[in-house]
Amino acid sequence: MSRPGAIPGLHHVTAISGPPQGNLDFWVGTLGQRLVKRTVNFDEPGTYHLYYGNAAAAPGSIMTFFPFVDAGPGRAGAGMASAVAYAVADLDAWMGDLAEAAVDFDGPFERFGDRAIALKDPDGLRVELIEGGARDGGCHSVTLWLDETEATARVLEAMGYVREGGDTPATGGTGGSETRLRYRSSAPERGSAVDLMTSDARSIGRPGAGTIHHVAFRARSAEEQQGWRAHLSEIGLEVTPVIDRQYFDAIYFRTPGGVLFEIATDPPGFAVDEDPDRLGQALKLPAQHEAQRARIERVLPEIRVPA
Repeated sequence: MSRPGAIPGLHHVTAISGPPQGNLDFWVGTLGQRLVKRTVNFDEPGTYHLYYGNAAAAPGSIMTFFPFVDAGPGRAGAGMASAVAYAVADLDAWMGDLAEAAVDFDGPFERFGDRAIALKDPDGLRVELIEGGARDGGCHSVTLWLDETEATARVLEAMGYVREGGDTPATGGTGGSETRLRYRSSAPERGSAVDLMTSDARSIGRPGAGTIHHVAFRARSAEEQQGWRAHLSEIGLEVTPVIDRQYFDAIYFRTPGGVLFEIATDPPGFAVDEDPDRLGQALKLPAQHEAQRARIERVLPEIRVPA
């Protein structure tokens, strides 16, 4: 089967955090993201699943978290996604605002010709702000920390990504000597870049608070997603059946480098169960958990969305 075009970019990135209030305070209060959905972990409904994004809740702007109150600290290492980056229009303004709010950051530094800074959320997840690109609150890229890049690069190439420039010394926060190369969608939209990073730092990755669980890419339709499922299966990847995630359908597969990838559909979108102007204001439950709403609401900690 021929490849169904090219993946245009990221759909969302999902990570693990500690208590939800600190997570909300950072992603909404510090980074200015919109809480676009408050729901629960479908497999553990006693835990929130919080979605952040731009004003339009557009694919490619979405960051999601499973905030476990008692989560132990995680640690990024080879075989994991280790950082998410946002495109910003004015890095100097961001640095001024962060300094005024007493938020520490590293940089500025240069990456592939663009200026960037890096900061950490309350659980230690590395978040980068890169000057240039989208101006509407979208993702810029995600970094994959790998032992070697060739096998994962072949998967990205099968998804329609092409190498952009050569290897370059990296600033990735590993504490070691790093090298980075960039792949970008050949049909780029929001969040179109994936950086492959290697490091001589000795770090055994450990899932937990402050680590990325998986990286999700976009399919514009269910038909396009099915095309990707067939194509990726044909090149030897073990791809799951389609799973209904309420706001998108998802398929998952693990890359040879160890990172869990997802391909998620744009439809039906986050306004399928609430008014676009009121996204994120009410607790939304999938149908299979609605009968347990009273118990779930008692278990979930109270949260307050920053102004």
